[in-house]
Amino acid sequence: MRTMRSWFRDTTGGLPTTFWYLWSGTLINRLGSFVLVFLAIYLTQERGFSASQAGLVIGLWGVGGAFGTTAGGTLADRWGRRPTLLTAHVGAAAMMLGLGLARDLWAVALGALLLGMFAEAARPAFGAMMIDVVPAKDRLRAFSLNYWAINLGFACAAVLAGLAAQADYLLLFVVDAATMLITALIIFSRVPETRQAGPTGADAVKAVPLGALRTILTDRVYLGFVALNLLAALVFLQHISMLPIAMGDDGLSPATYGSVIALNGILIVVGQLFVPRLIRGRSRSHVLALASVVMGVGFGLTAFAGTAWFYGLTVLIWTVGEMLNSPSNSTLIAELSPAELRGRYQGVFSLSWQIAGASAPILGGLVREHVGNDALWYGCAALGLLTAVAHLVSGPARERRATALRRSGEALATVAVTPAPQPADA
Repeated sequence: MRTMRSWFRDTTGGLPTTFWYLWSGTLINRLGSFVLVFLAIYLTQERGFSASQAGLVIGLWGVGGAFGTTAGGTLADRWGRRPTLLTAHVGAAAMMLGLGLARDLWAVALGALLLGMFAEAARPAFGAMMIDVVPAKDRLRAFSLNYWAINLGFACAAVLAGLAAQADYLLLFVVDAATMLITALIIFSRVPETRQAGPTGADAVKAVPLGALRTILTDRVYLGFVALNLLAALVFLQHISMLPIAMGDDGLSPATYGSVIALNGILIVVGQLFVPRLIRGRSRSHVLALASVVMGVGFGLTAFAGTAWFYGLTVLIWTVGEMLNSPSNSTLIAELSPAELRGRYQGVFSLSWQIAGASAPILGGLVREHVGNDALWYGCAALGLLTAVAHLVSGPARERRATALRRSGEALATVAVTPAPQPADA
């Protein structure tokens, strides 16, 4: 018992109060994340769209997200983390209700585009705020705790959404919008601005944007890391686009899909808090490579699935890869991002998810319709192996860049606290 209390204290103790408010907002928001889980089923079974049309709508969500993360990263650095988060959550709640009321394909597509733009604009600001308030030594466990909250909410939402969908699909959109507004209320009442003061007005416009863009576009190490995340995301996001359609083809109900996909969140809730100790001190490149292999194998085995228990087994396998991937990714982003450009760097990384969100369902739908279901999942396995090799090759350069930025930050901090020399006659 004492060992358990010690582990709990080591895992959760000493983190800033602001982090816990952000953590609470994440949990509440994810408890209502019904729509994205069931959007493919909703579009094909409730609205009667084809798999390609459903893929197009989900893809437009990703296109909107690409614009949202780009704008959100810039606003987080120039306008502030807090106002960006508030605007994104309130706007996303309104768009969520609009999407639920839309009927025609063009209206649904437009609703998905705008919803993706507002919902994903919050990502860079949230990530930058987490890095702002959590010291470097505590970030691995802080990001793991936040990821734990995301998946606790996701596991509950997947099961509840399966039940709610049987009653009324509109209820999914209403509850999802309500949780976004509650999260905005928490941020408005409890979370202060964390962005460090810098140039304002015309000075900010002159000093930051062009330099920021040039810095990011010439940062080959970081862009390579983002590209590898894009490959991994193309594989991972098949679980919300093509997986529910494949299970439906095998005669499995939406409630069954909700229960199977909930295994993802349940396993993470049970095991994610132990992952930081498991990977602490190990090469992040090796951990990321292993994660890519495990995810590729898990999705590849989906080609052989036909029953609920086999689909559940594949979900558990690729979830282990996801659990290894997330904390290493988060700490690397923090260490590869210059302090004054955290929002923009977060935005570029989030952009890889949005590009994948736009292209994964479209590519998955095309491959599935024209080549076959098995080819889709074999392709996922191949991408996982390719990504693993690339992580092993590019890892040393990333660690050298992280070390250089860390030393640069320490040097600036030393200069800032060193008193100015006084005249001899003082």
